[in-house]
Amino acid sequence: MKRRDVAWILKLIVYVPYIVWGTMAAVSPDHLLKGPGGMGILPAAYEGYSHGSWSQLLETSPLTAGYILLMYRMYGIYCAVFGLMASAIAVTAFRRGDRWAWWTLLIGNTVALVSAMRMDWIVKAIGPFELTEYLGLGLIYLALAITAPFAAPRRPVPSAA
Repeated sequence: MKRRDVAWILKLIVYVPYIVWGTMAAVSPDHLLKGPGGMGILPAAYEGYSHGSWSQLLETSPLTAGYILLMYRMYGIYCAVFGLMASAIAVTAFRRGDRWAWWTLLIGNTVALVSAMRMDWIVKAIGPFELTEYLGLGLIYLALAITAPFAAPRRPVPSAA
């Protein structure tokens, strides 16, 4: 198996759960894997950030809680779409060896995963599932490292005849 084949498979190991999690967050955020202390990730994030009670917010300000839920669903859609787009690039252009795909996946994954990690730190909601973001970024960087376009000879550009 070639390094590029190993690399795109490693990427799919990260992207498929990203798509699943994003879809679950968009469709049914109450059924997401649990966050710290076995609490749902949305209530854990709210309480970690605000030091208030999610259940109290639901009772006293249901429209605000509804808006937060809507934003979380939109974040889920973003995650699912990012996972789909990154998967499409990984199995097509990256697999072919297109340099732009390597750089796009480096920048896109760094922004997507580091921003998710940063949010977890800000809201103090880091549970076992959130730690997979670190593992995922490590796998992405490993896949990119073994296929670095500047470390390998350039492919000849076909001439226009």
